[in-house]
Amino acid sequence: MTLQEKEVKIKEIELELLKLKEDQKVDHTLQIKDLENTKAKLEKEAYQNLTAYDRVYLARKADRPNVYEYIDNLFDDFIELHGDRNFKDDGSIVGGLALFNDIPCTVVGHLKGRTVEENIKCNFGMSSPEGYRKALRLMKQAEKFNRPIITFIDTPGAYPGLEAEKNGIGEAIARNLMEMSRLKVPIIVIVTGEGNSGGALGISIGDRIVMLENSVYSVLSPEGFSSILWKDKEGKRVHEATELMKLTAQDLYDMKIIDKIIHEPRGGITEKTEYVYKRLRIYLRDTLAELLKLSKSSLINKRYQKYREMGRITND
Repeated sequence: MTLQEKEVKIKEIELELLKLKEDQKVDHTLQIKDLENTKAKLEKEAYQNLTAYDRVYLARKADRPNVYEYIDNLFDDFIELHGDRNFKDDGSIVGGLALFNDIPCTVVGHLKGRTVEENIKCNFGMSSPEGYRKALRLMKQAEKFNRPIITFIDTPGAYPGLEAEKNGIGEAIARNLMEMSRLKVPIIVIVTGEGNSGGALGISIGDRIVMLENSVYSVLSPEGFSSILWKDKEGKRVHEATELMKLTAQDLYDMKIIDKIIHEPRGGITEKTEYVYKRLRIYLRDTLAELLKLSKSSLINKRYQKYREMGRITND
């Protein structure tokens, strides 16, 4: 039984428990106790030994918080800014100004919707060149006014359509990589869900990279990996591909690609969002205090060394 199937079964038990507890005409004490024991056992089995693909499933859940919810719960006085000053506004990338513990910050992040209508507006979290140019505009503005930058990563990848290619999606992402590597302000990157391909990299060059426990960060999706490597059009080897890709937070922490894992409650962040928000607040407070003490030259040199070392690790 997959994690998804176990979660469906748990929901069915919860509904049955609700019905029994609402029925005051008959004593259901024993039945309720049995169902609660079954639920507890199933939850333990479901979340105790998660596979890499289970993490992918949790990272993709539509009810995980989106970037607006992180902004609302971590920052004060957010002012959203729009447009790339060239062509249009891309709804899949949100950006603007905010305060964190009275520190002015620039916040940028991918946006995914929960409904079909919301996802159409933000293109299912797949950003166009305009989105990356908007992000870079805001980050250069942050450098000008000496504001730290905090980015939230949650995307299946950059939009691969013909229009995006015509408008220079590759160049837009490459320019962001180059520019972010030498911005003279602290950059903290938080992977909250999916972090796939260049779509994620386009706003994830930073001094610190952290991942939520059930997020993933990789060169492409497991489905894409399986299709390219094994010509697996039906997705029969996706679970195998996921294990090989080493895309979980623990895998990447062990390889020293990321700096910290933000732990989630059992069942994922959707079970108790405040649990995760509290840990993110503490992490941002401590890390900003550390990074803001560094001189601009020291900040850039340390960032350079970080990615040199990361390149050596991945090449090995």
